[in-house]
Amino acid sequence: MAPLTHPSIQDGWFREISSQWPGQAMTLKVNKILHVEKSKFQDVLVFESETFGNVLILDGVIQCTERDEFSYQEMIAHLPLNSHPNPQRVLVIGGGDGGVVREVLKHDSVTQVVLCDIDEAVVRVSKQYLPHMSELLSSPKVTVFIGDGFKFLADNENTYDVIITDSSDPVGPAESLFQKPYFQLLHDALAPGGNISTQGECLWLHLPLISELKKMTLSIFPVSEYAYTTIPTYPSGQIGFMVCSKEAGRDLRTPLRKLTGTRYYNNVLHTSAFNLPEFGRAILEDGVDLQPKFGRAARLLEKKATKKVLLLGSGFVARPCAEYIVRDPSNELTIACRTLDNAKALGDGLPSTSAISLDVNNTADLEAKVAEHDLVISLIPYTYHATVIKAAIKGKTNVVTTSYVSPAIRALDAEAKAAGIIVMNEIGLDPGIDHLYAVKTIDEVHAKGGKVKKFLSYCGGLPAPECSGNPLGYKFSWSSRGVLLALLNSASYYADGEQLNIDGKDLMGYAKPYFITPAFAFVAYPNRDSTPFKEFYNIPEAETVVRGTLRYQGFPEFIKCLVDLGLTWAEVMQKTIGADAATESTLTARIKALCQFPDESEATRIISGLKWIGLFSSEKVKPRAGNLLDTLCAQLEGLMKYEQGERDLVMLQHKFVVEWADGTMYADTLTSTLEAYGNPIGHSAMALTVGLPCGIATQLVLDGVLSTPGVHAPYSKEICDPIRAILEAEGVGLVEKVL
Repeated sequence: MAPLTHPSIQDGWFREISSQWPGQAMTLKVNKILHVEKSKFQDVLVFESETFGNVLILDGVIQCTERDEFSYQEMIAHLPLNSHPNPQRVLVIGGGDGGVVREVLKHDSVTQVVLCDIDEAVVRVSKQYLPHMSELLSSPKVTVFIGDGFKFLADNENTYDVIITDSSDPVGPAESLFQKPYFQLLHDALAPGGNISTQGECLWLHLPLISELKKMTLSIFPVSEYAYTTIPTYPSGQIGFMVCSKEAGRDLRTPLRKLTGTRYYNNVLHTSAFNLPEFGRAILEDGVDLQPKFGRAARLLEKKATKKVLLLGSGFVARPCAEYIVRDPSNELTIACRTLDNAKALGDGLPSTSAISLDVNNTADLEAKVAEHDLVISLIPYTYHATVIKAAIKGKTNVVTTSYVSPAIRALDAEAKAAGIIVMNEIGLDPGIDHLYAVKTIDEVHAKGGKVKKFLSYCGGLPAPECSGNPLGYKFSWSSRGVLLALLNSASYYADGEQLNIDGKDLMGYAKPYFITPAFAFVAYPNRDSTPFKEFYNIPEAETVVRGTLRYQGFPEFIKCLVDLGLTWAEVMQKTIGADAATESTLTARIKALCQFPDESEATRIISGLKWIGLFSSEKVKPRAGNLLDTLCAQLEGLMKYEQGERDLVMLQHKFVVEWADGTMYADTLTSTLEAYGNPIGHSAMALTVGLPCGIATQLVLDGVLSTPGVHAPYSKEICDPIRAILEAEGVGLVEKVL
């Protein structure tokens, strides 16, 4: 049996990363994983930690550990129970681990406890791995009900003396447990004089939420207080409770009995739990915010003029770009997609961001929206860029794209200058970051009197080696359509003074092994037309100029096989709709005849891959967008997607062979290399290295640092230097070496 794994555990450490506490994470060293399960409602993980015993994790968030759970369980239970004169009937919502029930039963007056948890898996797993918490669930005083807490409350009005809600954080389904309808149900389910206690989040992280909870609960209950406890494995080491009473004038701060058998709670601590640090007290009681202002909040005080940015597209790489733009609070971002839900999803959680539905094929709508903004970022397919730029010229709106300057875009240069707008292109990864470092090194060589005799630049967006196990050694970190179309591009480049032109159908035949480090078995092949870069990079002296693509070895042969089979989209369509059924042996023999494999081993590898893709399958085709290209994209996206916990790799390297002023020929080979890995629970390397430079260029245009009207790409020091400086400050850059 394979060992248990979980995406939140890497290199022997668990990391708790959540949007509820951005920019920080709790980590615990893991001795061994005990349990992994996808229940009907959530991801369930239990592991044995080195210093906190067994740990229960739900949806990536720590719920309890053997070492410190008592501080939370005791305080959420005893604050409402020990301020009630005679608690007999108690309801616990959530808390399937049993810890709260254990504490409730320490009160002699309690005669009945009902535990209502929606997920039986939590109860079951806790009984096995956290028996010290769950053992009293078998008490004759306890009834365990697996079901919806909302419905249970609605069915049991005026019933309970104390109700305790041991909920998770307010995201997803648990969000409703922090809203007014739920608290009204709690109120109505209480017997006269009843108390409630609910998980109330952290003073250090959630003051606005806590403030709203306090106001909202006071609109339902005559008494509402916030108290807190300390617990090392909860975010920021502190968590609070909203403690409310149905009884007007109830003193929640004074314990009514002395309790024994506790590790954390005592009568003195009961009272002091309601005494808040001044920054918390001030906002909850006086409405005064005393928190320090830094980062984005501090920039709000700068009173910078508001700039409106329109982002077209919601693809793989858009989120890092959007995040960078809204760092500046003076920017207002509008995300526009044909599908409104996609736009909303991309902007989820971003400040100063709105979402709209926009069809770029509707010229009037496009022009109207572009004209409302100071700058438009076009991250939609490159075939639409010229249309967007024409709308921007009409509306006098600046433009940023990550795509190559096409002839259609270049033809708009004069109109862009006349409109006084900047059209900045080619500012992603490749093209983009590659330009920043090519221009840098070439300028440095020229400044020393040297000549660049050979320039080779290769870039690949690939799965990290441990995630590259499919027959193509490839997964999609950007548009699948773009990837497939790029395989059909013709290529031109200079090699030893001669221009070579390669037809798209022959491209994979030119793929050759390419050495960067011993750790990788790469192949490289030319990409598009490299010949203009002699002029763009100002290297007329170069005899070799090639820009190309990196893939793992084995990929080109696979693609070449598809080409050799004659699988143009039109022919596939014709065969798909008109061909008779064929046996696997007949198809295999025909493929071998057409492709002329070098040996049987290679034939077996390629044909196995074709089977894996589904080309031998009798399964019915599910069309997408009415054409075979998009239909194949849909098939490959399902097979070649990144699974949870997987990461991608971006590898980019320039090689410069230099002749120095003293006539020394080929004495030095200079390299500039980027080896970047994606974060399995954050951005992919591709998204970051495309989206971040795009965001940086956008901000520089908005700030007037890049201000020369016309159609541009980063081929000059004036454009490259400021972008590269900020990019490196963000922790992204190429490592330069002399070989």
